[in-house]
Amino acid sequence: MYTAKQIADILQNDDPQINLRTVRYYTQIGIIPPLELVGNKRVYTDNHLHFLRAILTLSRSGETLASAQEKLASLPIEEIIKIGENLKLYQLNQIFRNETHVLNDDVIISVSSRVSPELKIKMIETVTQLLKGEGNR
Repeated sequence: MYTAKQIADILQNDDPQINLRTVRYYTQIGIIPPLELVGNKRVYTDNHLHFLRAILTLSRSGETLASAQEKLASLPIEEIIKIGENLKLYQLNQIFRNETHVLNDDVIISVSSRVSPELKIKMIETVTQLLKGEGNR
């Protein structure tokens, strides 16, 4: 169980741009499920945290809040968790630390510096072959 402030603090570790005002706004507009009532207090749960991470991920990928809300409303919590786990892919500082390889207009690979040079080459070659249709043989 979390307060709005605690949720905002947790989310700031994932995305420094999130703040208490944003958490309260998302709660107010109903983009996340209604808060749980414990005694006489309304509290956030882990499910609310998953929803908020998924909303941040979708908004970073270009979705509007309305389309994110519509998309999340029809998904089971397991899918919402998976979407939220992708938030780190949209963090600029993470992207800048990685090597980026543009394979064509539609495919860009971002590879961590922790991946060995040999594996990076193999990954790029494999994906390039797949894009050329050579992976179907």
